[in-house]
Amino acid sequence: MEFLQYGFMKNALAAIGIITPLFGILGTMIVNNRMAFFSDALGHSALTGMALGVLLGLTGTDLPMLLFALAFALLLSHVKRKTSASTDTIISVFSSLGTAAGLVILSRGGNFSKYSALLVGDILSITRTEIFYLLGAFAVTLLFWLFCFNKLHACSVNQSLAKSKGIPVRLIEDMFAVLIAVIVMLSIKWVGILIINALLILPAAGAANLSSNMREYHLFSVIISTASGILGLVLSYYLNAAAGPTIVIVAAVFFAATFFARPFFRS
Repeated sequence: MEFLQYGFMKNALAAIGIITPLFGILGTMIVNNRMAFFSDALGHSALTGMALGVLLGLTGTDLPMLLFALAFALLLSHVKRKTSASTDTIISVFSSLGTAAGLVILSRGGNFSKYSALLVGDILSITRTEIFYLLGAFAVTLLFWLFCFNKLHACSVNQSLAKSKGIPVRLIEDMFAVLIAVIVMLSIKWVGILIINALLILPAAGAANLSSNMREYHLFSVIISTASGILGLVLSYYLNAAAGPTIVIVAAVFFAATFFARPFFRS
């Protein structure tokens, strides 16, 4: 294959091979727990994290973005538990404020163009060292899924019942919020703020159209996510287009196909 003669394409393909199954697994947990808006808000919070890094003179590191995302995730999780307002409303308020604050700081003096690449990401710029970071994140996510998914699912279905079974609901929810924050921040500069949530949600939504049990749900999500990533990356090379948006379009096509195929799988 022609595109494999380039080192950056090999790195991108390896990264896609890690990111997409990772998103497939994480996406099912996000959809199950009705946290699609939550992951989207975390993506937008990257702007504020980067802005804080600029103010602190730490523009050459991703640490401010990660620390802000962790604080943002835990604060949002705490506020959700303490208020009777709609979760979607709370997340929307936090997301809007975080995005606006980041844009105000980064756009001072007309300098936002330096950070605009963060909006759509650039998977072709990923290095081998960064691929190993993603591999570590994938391992952590897999361990969380293996040991905590049933508890997290119980919390999403009925918190009172989960507590009666001895499940530490608050701890599980906070751990999941932190996991989402870490994965989103590790992936954001290669996937992009504007489309990272689509890559998390579309494969899981497509899998929900086809699956009749939880095992199929996870399996189909990983398959759809991985297929979308590989096919989207290859298409982006031949179309000379941005990889992230192309992958999202492919994932959307898969979702549409599963939507129309749903009656055959559930008959």
